[in-house]
Amino acid sequence: MQDFNIEEELKKLPSSPGVYLMHDASEEIIYIGKAISLKNRVRQYFQSSRKRTPKIEQMVSHISYFEYIVTDSELEALILECNLIKEHRPKYNTMLKDDKTYPYIKVTTGEDYPRILIARQMKKDKSKYFGPYVNGGAVKSTIELLRRIYRIRTCNRSLPKEIGNGRACLNYHIKQCDAPCMGCISKEDYQKKIEQTLKFLNGNYEEVTKMLEQKMYEASADMNFEAAAEYRDLIADIKALAQKQKITSGEGLDRDVIAYAADGNDAVVQVFFIREGKLLGREHFFINIALDEGGDILTSFIKQYYSGTPFIPKEILVSQELREADIIAEYLSGRRGSKVSILNPKKGQKEKMIELAQKNAKMVLDIDRDKVKREEARTTGAVRDIFELLNIENHNQYRIEAYDISNTAGFQSVGSMIVYENGKPKRNDYRKFKIQTVEGPNDYGSMYEVLTRRFTHGLSEKKQQQDNFSENTKEGKENLTDRFSRFPDLIMMDGGLGQVNIALQVLDELKIHIPVCGMVKDDRHRTRALVYNNEELPIDTHSESFRLITRIQDEAHRFAIEYHKSLRAKTQVHSILDDIESIGPARRKALMKYFSDIGKIKTASVEELAQVHSMNEASARKVYEFFRKGL
Repeated sequence: MQDFNIEEELKKLPSSPGVYLMHDASEEIIYIGKAISLKNRVRQYFQSSRKRTPKIEQMVSHISYFEYIVTDSELEALILECNLIKEHRPKYNTMLKDDKTYPYIKVTTGEDYPRILIARQMKKDKSKYFGPYVNGGAVKSTIELLRRIYRIRTCNRSLPKEIGNGRACLNYHIKQCDAPCMGCISKEDYQKKIEQTLKFLNGNYEEVTKMLEQKMYEASADMNFEAAAEYRDLIADIKALAQKQKITSGEGLDRDVIAYAADGNDAVVQVFFIREGKLLGREHFFINIALDEGGDILTSFIKQYYSGTPFIPKEILVSQELREADIIAEYLSGRRGSKVSILNPKKGQKEKMIELAQKNAKMVLDIDRDKVKREEARTTGAVRDIFELLNIENHNQYRIEAYDISNTAGFQSVGSMIVYENGKPKRNDYRKFKIQTVEGPNDYGSMYEVLTRRFTHGLSEKKQQQDNFSENTKEGKENLTDRFSRFPDLIMMDGGLGQVNIALQVLDELKIHIPVCGMVKDDRHRTRALVYNNEELPIDTHSESFRLITRIQDEAHRFAIEYHKSLRAKTQVHSILDDIESIGPARRKALMKYFSDIGKIKTASVEELAQVHSMNEASARKVYEFFRKGL
């Protein structure tokens, strides 16, 4: 924002509670926070004497201006902060990487003939909701089980309005629905089944199990072993479901258990979902730690998570004291409509639950960190080793361009350009070149043309960008139509010293300074070493950098080969008849079908050619004259 003097604006800040928004030079919101006193809180960011973390230092260095919204209370500020963070997702706020909504089991008790459905949101629609559940598969299995046991309808018909319309669906005929749509069951009897369903979802499995056992024995006594087996399987499904519901508390409360593990800028928050004393499941969330440290990780998580979930438990157990526990509890109590307690247990069963959640969080973080480290070693780590081997100081994104030439005895020569950034292929930036100025099998000449075209185009784009530059252009925004203007940090040639020298010649002529190395292959066409500054540099064949070089070389070759094959295929399907005026695909096909050989067409008379279906005398004469040119 122009004419914004931070020092002057700091003096104008009120002492009221509210929310502040930090903007960068491009007017993007980079941080949102709340304060009991805006004056005291915002001024802290700009006090040079105040000890700040490196993360805060980095954020402050990008602040161009700030704005604020005054509220009547800290609670209002908290609610507003949650809403604004969710809306704008600022760069320097601690953010959830996951944006998940968890499924509920919904029983449409507001209908005359209720159904059982999966729901992602809890609404005030007279339905009963159970959950949330973290395992969508378990939800589907439970619903399917209930439909089988109680024969609950699955259709979307408006009942009783549409009773008798049409005919019963397949579920009725396979005895998985009592067809209320056809009036085969009364409303009262159907409601009894729904009541039993609700008891089941509330954890009353014993009654259902006894009922099914009785039916199983009756079916067995009647020698109906097929039905007995079906009841037996249903009982087994219920027992399996009941075993998943571990009793964690005799109090029967709804509670969430939250703990975290952190390492550097990464953290994992583990949440155990306990509903009516039963552990329904658990879930972990990956967190990008920004400005907040320690217990503020949980503070940020809880504010974001519970501002988006429709269900808030009566009790939340956390692994350490929250700085704003009272105000957050007040906020959540308002959302729930009854008191919500946030506790940090120090002993007993509750503490053991916290320890278990922490253990799980650490395990997930370690596993994820190992994956990240392995991926980093394969990509960024490998390319960093290559740059160190070549003694190149990188100043961009470890952008590498690799080139290759493909042809068949000089026919249909093509060039390929592939791009790797931070050790990963960036396929949107790949380019292919059809050689225009070189004839015959001349790889050096072809490579000279490819590199000249590529970097001349790039220089032209750079000049155009400079000419079109304006103050309104946002820094860091990539122009998708100008990718040639992005020059690499390293050029890798598929070949040895000869290919490298060609590249250096082109760069010298265009006054461009980019390091160039060659990927040398052995007699078996396998990558052996790099050529750089007229020196062959051996590489450890067991290293990740060697594997990356091999991938780059193979990818450049593959891309060139594919383009060459596509051009060659197009040429091969081309017919000499296509070059004759007035001869299209239909006439070409008819001629070949009639004469079966191109040689017979060449020697045919006008009269013979005119006899072919779809041909006339004029087109026949065109064909006749075409093959007699120069005779």
